[in-house]
Amino acid sequence: MLDRIIECVPNFSEGKSKEVIDLITNEVKLISNVKLLDVDMGLDTNRTVVTFAGDPESVIEAAFHAIKKASELIDMRFHDGAHARMGATDVCPIIPIQNVSIEECVEYSKKLAKKVGDDLKIPVFLYEHSARFDLRKNLANIRLGEYEGMEQKLSLKEWKVDYGPQTLNKKAGVTAIGVRDFLVAYNVNLNTTDRKKASDIALDIREQGRAKRDSFGKIIRDKDGKVIKVPGKFKNLKAVGWYIDEYKQAQVSMNLTNYRTTSIHKVFEEIRRGASRRGLRVTGSEIVGLVPKDAILDAGVFYLKKQKKSISIPEKDIIDIAIKSLGLDDISEFAPSKVIVENALLDRSSLISNMPLDEFVDELSRDSAAPGGGSVSALSGSLSASLVSMVINLSPFSKKNQKYGFEAQAIKDQFVKLVDLDAKAFDFVMKAFSLKKKTKDQQKKRIEKIEDAYKKATIPPLRMLEKTNDLFYIIKMIQEDVNANCLSDLGVAVEMASSASSGASMNIKINLSEIKDSKFKSKVNKKMLRLIDENDQLLFEINKKI
Repeated sequence: MLDRIIECVPNFSEGKSKEVIDLITNEVKLISNVKLLDVDMGLDTNRTVVTFAGDPESVIEAAFHAIKKASELIDMRFHDGAHARMGATDVCPIIPIQNVSIEECVEYSKKLAKKVGDDLKIPVFLYEHSARFDLRKNLANIRLGEYEGMEQKLSLKEWKVDYGPQTLNKKAGVTAIGVRDFLVAYNVNLNTTDRKKASDIALDIREQGRAKRDSFGKIIRDKDGKVIKVPGKFKNLKAVGWYIDEYKQAQVSMNLTNYRTTSIHKVFEEIRRGASRRGLRVTGSEIVGLVPKDAILDAGVFYLKKQKKSISIPEKDIIDIAIKSLGLDDISEFAPSKVIVENALLDRSSLISNMPLDEFVDELSRDSAAPGGGSVSALSGSLSASLVSMVINLSPFSKKNQKYGFEAQAIKDQFVKLVDLDAKAFDFVMKAFSLKKKTKDQQKKRIEKIEDAYKKATIPPLRMLEKTNDLFYIIKMIQEDVNANCLSDLGVAVEMASSASSGASMNIKINLSEIKDSKFKSKVNKKMLRLIDENDQLLFEINKKI
């Protein structure tokens, strides 16, 4: 189970030879903690879009090896295709998915760009969020002139590369590397075959809008002859209307370039209203490719609130509501395990938290070191959060309770992840101890790895303390507003949260005792003591009333 996830979507200038693409994608498959999610080859464009995701450091390593292999196999001097391009790896976007910020991804993109420039001698421009100059934020500006014009472009002062040589790599060309937001490809289905009506709706909603017209329907232009536009409803939205022969119906086809600004459900609802005004009906919608989990969860929460239903329910149930409300199963199956990025990366069969209860307690009772006390502490926290959510669902409906119930469900899921993360962290400790120690160099490396593993082993229990703190706060805020018949359940939740807090602190202490780095120990110990003190204070206030 990965805690931090980024996605990489390199575009390679080869779409005719599956053999070449297989050799490139094999480089990705060789890297641990990375999963190849999609390979989309385009014959006419002679271009392939590859999607993979995983742990940030591992993804950057996989991206470098894929770019290296592409530079060896693709010769831009002989390339032709319908799509604009400037290099064997034309563009390599990096996208934050889970627990990684845009700023952190920018640093990863620079690390990758430097290595590509230095080791492969390929000129690299940074674009979008990584760009150092406004002109370079738009990829089209960098790519202008394409491969054939890059040699001249690189001779211009304003086109000094960000990394690598200032001269064209004749074989591999030029590469753009940068961080962008997740692009959601989303289509809404209409009960018509009329492409023009779908296009008319698209013009209403897309950011670019439509041409402004006078009372006679004539397009209005400015003094320079440029068409004046009436902006559409949404920012960060590109849209067209088209007819899909396969489905025998028209669609509004869209790219949401920032789904946090312009959400799937808001777009869906606006198209539904636009269709109704034109005597049409929306029959459903489809996600093309992958989608981040929070984009679907946001939709589910929106529709639950609209129905005045509880949002203090499991994530899976919220996703199910989103699928039904958006009609995501209208023309093809929507499989959350395959379409939602985070789920596609998850191998549930290997998770401790996926074990049946009897198998888990059996495994816990055996002579293996993990799962152990840390995983049980996390389990206690998840049980506490589950009880808190249950109590809220059995209590009077209110905005306040719903807010805290939703947060309790999120805390429950985080504790479940920590069951596995704690066990995995201890596995790293055991692996470090198993390293060879015959030579002095081996002994030194082994000691360093053991120290590093113990440091990483403090992270899961520290998070448990933080999450317990959040849980105690929720209990404190709701305890006077819950169903009186559920106070015993809330009391058990308090006891389980207290157990999680105590167990986490014990695990931190035993790991710190093995660490030599005094600065690290002092920093972690200080944070631990602060969280313990806050938890004890919250527990004291709660127990006065329960």
